[in-house]
Amino acid sequence: MCGIVGYLGSNGAYEILIQGLKRLEYRGYDSAGVALVTPAGDLNVHKSQGKVANLEQVAAAGCIDGSLGIAHTRWATHGEPNDVNAHPHVSQSGDIALVHNGTIENYSVLKTALEEHGYSFKSETDTEVLVQLIDYIKSTSNCSLEEAVREALLQVEGAYAVAVVEKNDPDKLVVARKSSPLVIGVGENETFIASDATPIIGYTDQVIYLKDNEMAVIRRDQPLAITSIDSNIPSTIDIQKLKLSLAQLEKGGYDTFMLKEIFEQPNTLRDCLRGRISSDCSHVTLSGVELNKEKFLQAERITLVACGTSWHAALIGKRLIQDFCKIPVEVEYASEFRYGNPVLNEKDIVISISQSGETADTLAAIQLAKEKGAFVYGVCNVVGASIPRNTDSGTYIHVGPEIGVASTKAFTGQVTVLTLLALAVGQLRGMVDSETVKQVATALKAMPKIIKETLKCDPEVQNISRMFTYAHNFLYLGRGYNYPTALEGALKLKEISYIHAEGYPAAEMKHGPIALIDHEMPSVIIAPSDSLYDKIISNVQQVKSRGGAVVAIVSKGNTAMNDIADYCIEIPEVPECLTPLVASIPLQLLAYYIAVNKGKNVDQPRNLAKSVTVE
Repeated sequence: MCGIVGYLGSNGAYEILIQGLKRLEYRGYDSAGVALVTPAGDLNVHKSQGKVANLEQVAAAGCIDGSLGIAHTRWATHGEPNDVNAHPHVSQSGDIALVHNGTIENYSVLKTALEEHGYSFKSETDTEVLVQLIDYIKSTSNCSLEEAVREALLQVEGAYAVAVVEKNDPDKLVVARKSSPLVIGVGENETFIASDATPIIGYTDQVIYLKDNEMAVIRRDQPLAITSIDSNIPSTIDIQKLKLSLAQLEKGGYDTFMLKEIFEQPNTLRDCLRGRISSDCSHVTLSGVELNKEKFLQAERITLVACGTSWHAALIGKRLIQDFCKIPVEVEYASEFRYGNPVLNEKDIVISISQSGETADTLAAIQLAKEKGAFVYGVCNVVGASIPRNTDSGTYIHVGPEIGVASTKAFTGQVTVLTLLALAVGQLRGMVDSETVKQVATALKAMPKIIKETLKCDPEVQNISRMFTYAHNFLYLGRGYNYPTALEGALKLKEISYIHAEGYPAAEMKHGPIALIDHEMPSVIIAPSDSLYDKIISNVQQVKSRGGAVVAIVSKGNTAMNDIADYCIEIPEVPECLTPLVASIPLQLLAYYIAVNKGKNVDQPRNLAKSVTVE
């Protein structure tokens, strides 16, 4: 959600900034802009509603000189998407430009005070209030830009990542963050800043993850200075090596990032599993569990907090942990968790799940859980993100950058790690027998090959998708471990095709949704050969008797459904607890091909952002 790029160095800033914005497009946005400071001290700002390509057209008609600049992709919060509300925002004096991710909660109070001092506002954004406040402080206090930024940030309430430049100083870039990510890339005589590492890849592999409540002053030909916002005390500069490559950010011959990421899953799950299952499949090891044995031994309850697709993974994790560990488990939307006055203590474990590691609601849930004394464990994909830095321990899913907004490989990575976690903790607590561990671990270890086999359904799913491209509604049904899989399948379809879809426990269909079933309402039913298969057969018959079309996901070799469902998609047979991993594959493909048939942009669906960094 929103993206920041900045550059100060010896090269032209414009091309670097534009390339950076294009790499951040996956985050979701509705306008873009760039501000450049020329060596002569001119400030040139170019902004446009729509895609970065629109911005390039606008900028081509103006001046794009300068080796200092900031740029932004905006996902609208305060004010509609248009050129005026797009970032960067410029102070009334015309001296200062600023880009901002996050939300200034007390902007209305600050705006009123600034208006009383003669400031007027062009946009509807909270961000313009911040740049005007910095301008006011600087002009009335006769202080430096960084001092004005610091003082302004001490007066605002909310979340932010900001980058600020001043037209009469082409050698300085000021950045700061609170509850919104910001990365600094350190190169040879040049420095980069970005919301995440993707714009920096290819320029340098040396990065600094700015910590919460820190600001950095970047000066040309001078050492980087990082201090705390509150106290102005210098911070330790921790330079880390970036382990991403340009190849991971490219489509690799696929039409879209989403399709590439669906087909990457055999490899990403191999990376996710590497080193975590013993050679004889008798033992599962997660370092985060090993280093915190006492916490998991003493745990009386586990709460999983997440949002969106990660919440669906959490629902599967609940069943896994309860089955293998015999610990009571709750699943909470992170966005609701902290408003429900949760009762937690030192014997509670809170597991936070997030692909990006920057989800604002999940970060807030972590903070509350820690305040109440709970042990907080993170499951995350992005190394160095805020969630792994703010949790007590955790596990990375290691599936690589996920560029498509609709999560695919991150979902299977999260489910895989939660399965490993449940097995590891179950073994530690003596609650899962060795035969079960070996059976599940063996199947997990084979999962890359199993997923590769599952992906062979692609041509079949592509053909089936043509039959349902113009449906207006879908019902997804599953039971047991695959009720969350049904929720995830419905979400994928909604996200990228804009077709209304609902996921339900199959038995709940009779408690309302069955009223919707007719010949225009197709149902996707997840029906592997598990302990609930006979009951699912009954649910399918209920749909068919009311004229509904059925697409069934069935275990390979099970032909009992052939005479009932309209279409059957076969998946390899695996232990019941692992069926969500294989059943999710045809659901991802079905959503993908329906969306493509409708001409939708599957990588950047409307109104959605990859990482939700505001409430």
